[in-house]
Amino acid sequence: MNSTRTRRVLLAAVGVAALALPLAACSSGGDGGGEGGTEITFLVPNAGTNVESAEAMIAAFEDENPDITVKVESQPAGTEGDNLMKTKLATGEMSDVFWYNSGSLFQALNPDQNLAPLSDESWVGDMQEGMAAVVSTDNGVYGAPFGATQAGAVVYNKKIYADLGLEIPTSWDEFAANNEAIKAAGIAPVIQTYGDTWTSQLFILGDFGNVLAQDPEWGEEYTAGERKYVDEPASQGFLNQQVGFESDWWNEDFASALYDDGARMVATGEGAHYPILTGIVSTFQQNFPDELENIGVFALPAQKAEDTKLTVWLPNAVYIPKTTEGDKLEAAKKFVAFINSSAGCDVQNTAMVPSGPYAIDSCTLPDDVPGLLKDMQVYFDEGNTNPALEFLSPIKGPNLENITVEVGSGIRPAEDGAALYDEDVKKQAQQLGLDGW
Repeated sequence: MNSTRTRRVLLAAVGVAALALPLAACSSGGDGGGEGGTEITFLVPNAGTNVESAEAMIAAFEDENPDITVKVESQPAGTEGDNLMKTKLATGEMSDVFWYNSGSLFQALNPDQNLAPLSDESWVGDMQEGMAAVVSTDNGVYGAPFGATQAGAVVYNKKIYADLGLEIPTSWDEFAANNEAIKAAGIAPVIQTYGDTWTSQLFILGDFGNVLAQDPEWGEEYTAGERKYVDEPASQGFLNQQVGFESDWWNEDFASALYDDGARMVATGEGAHYPILTGIVSTFQQNFPDELENIGVFALPAQKAEDTKLTVWLPNAVYIPKTTEGDKLEAAKKFVAFINSSAGCDVQNTAMVPSGPYAIDSCTLPDDVPGLLKDMQVYFDEGNTNPALEFLSPIKGPNLENITVEVGSGIRPAEDGAALYDEDVKKQAQQLGLDGW
């Protein structure tokens, strides 16, 4: 999937709007790194609270390392930022440390040529396997996580489940049975919010962990043009969405309802399930704090329970370019290590709102996080997670959200929707110049 496009979706999910203009470079405000010290720069995308989060991390780091000063630099996020990253690396003008995507967009930076290897750093062994895979090449590790994960899953109302005596479903048949019981009780079983079209994609995006459980090579083969959405197991997501519409599981206003309406409905019990990104937790914290512990999450069920996996969006990472050398390289490595230390984790837990568990064992969620995040942690602890497709492939057709609105509204059958998306994807893959398309 196109990580940039989906990243915009993720930012929308947590209420963050990407800024159109770059912020001026600014320092952390600390007075570390005085005469005789080392000064390094840290580049971050100027979306949401990224700059403020970076400054909080720098302040804590400089307190422990008074001989090092870190100055923040910023640039636009999105496609413009992607192009700037490549230009700066190619011209040798990259900041000493930079914060960027993991997964397919990281691979597009030609890391073996442009980035400093970090395989020998002490924190590498703490990274979860899935995270290590999306900041590495065959030649080693180049990045460390900064931020938490989130998932595409089913957010649900725990009170409805308790009142109706329902159990968390692990298979599609169990999910369907729960939905029928909820519908019989006069409650909307599944909330859909097609007024914000991006939210219609979750039956496809959130099912990818289940696809990967059945076909571990699907992402790689998809990039090579050898896998299609019209074929099983990937076609199942489209079919599940068609089943939901035909079974009358949606809320009556699904065609016009917005993301904020979906958050309200599941929080207040107007609806039971909302397939969505778990970054929605920040909306619950802000708008429905009294209902927060009535909200949980489970993985979008596969047809078979043994294939049900939580589909995870891994965090961005911090990298060091090869142009960072000498004392600056040592200072940069110290800064990267600090981000993933217990002290750095404390900063992330306070300056950033976690949307899921962390992808490195040295960083843990505080005890007082919402129950929704604790529900996610169980999947991580049991090894029942898989990465979203965007971390395995650069391909995501631009029209998926329009196609899933049509399938979810009964306008287009699932098989036709999957075939149309395969054509949409083909055009994008050809534009990227990928072999096999």
